[in-house]
Amino acid sequence: KQWYQRRVAITAGDAPVNIFHTGDVGAFGTSVMVTKNMIDRMEEEDFHATFVCGDLSYANKHSGEKPKNNWAKQEIWDTYGAMIEPVARHMGYMAAPGNHEIDVPDSTNENMTSYMRRFALPGNGRYYGFPLGMVYFVAVSTDESIDEKSTQGRWLDNRLTWVNERRGEYPWLVIFQHRPIYNSNLNHGNWTGVNGWDTDFDYPDKNGWPKAYEKLLLKHDVDLILNGHVHHYELTYPTKENKTTTNYDDDKDFRAPIHITCGHGGQKLYRYTWDTEDADDKENTYTDHVPEFVSFRDNAHWGHCELSFIDRDTVQHRMFRMGESNAANVVNITRRHGNGASLGQGWSWGVWVGLVVLLVR
Repeated sequence: KQWYQRRVAITAGDAPVNIFHTGDVGAFGTSVMVTKNMIDRMEEEDFHATFVCGDLSYANKHSGEKPKNNWAKQEIWDTYGAMIEPVARHMGYMAAPGNHEIDVPDSTNENMTSYMRRFALPGNGRYYGFPLGMVYFVAVSTDESIDEKSTQGRWLDNRLTWVNERRGEYPWLVIFQHRPIYNSNLNHGNWTGVNGWDTDFDYPDKNGWPKAYEKLLLKHDVDLILNGHVHHYELTYPTKENKTTTNYDDDKDFRAPIHITCGHGGQKLYRYTWDTEDADDKENTYTDHVPEFVSFRDNAHWGHCELSFIDRDTVQHRMFRMGESNAANVVNITRRHGNGASLGQGWSWGVWVGLVVLLVR
């Protein structure tokens, strides 16, 4: 009903690009407080877009017994829309579908109807790509097949090929999605505490996850993967094929993307395992052994994440906890160029509110 100024970078170039990214938001009191933190940050810096990695409103969790007559409550979607309006009216609001937008066993009959009608997204709204300044963003649907025989898999291979032919124009390539393929939280976990791998745990009954998908990430030199689904925050070191590196001097040729899960946007946190969260003796979803691929993780605080693409070689990632004005985790990620085939990583640890430097290309 009103026109608002939108701060969106619409052409390629070397101008900085700033974005929010979050996931698993809902329309809860904590969701409002996290959104308020984002609004406050808009007073400090210009942001060009918000990326939500699935499970937006949780409107499907507010009616009936599933699956019969358990449709999404539009009042919840209305509340969610009113909550995000102070952010979304000033910038692009981009989303990837989560299981609570799609008709899967734990999501009843939502079937993406509200999601598709309430958000104007490129392509088919489930998987799509678009440029934002010097960054090319691609959304994928983690509840659909992505192997080489699937429609999404063929589309993704073709789209990433197209982007890499223009990598001089779009040096940064970022994918955003709902379910992560690397995760150390015991809820939705796919790594054990000793860095094992269980490909059968918590993956939808679709083809290509995670192996065929990860092959595409590596084939096309994807830099960052943004995720939700797991209700915590987690930043990985460069990781691929269940291997990671934390030593740049020894692994200068290790090429791999960094995975960032920002699933603490408002829904109940995964601090305790599902089978013990109501018990007196609760089990933390983090084991004492921190998997090697984990750079930083937090299952005790809600919050939001930010990415600032400073130039063609440097992006800064920040995680803000709800109610705090200073970032709890700050990361500078630097792309390294040599002969076009080498990849270097290096980092130095900071303190609780610290700076970590990761070099990924």
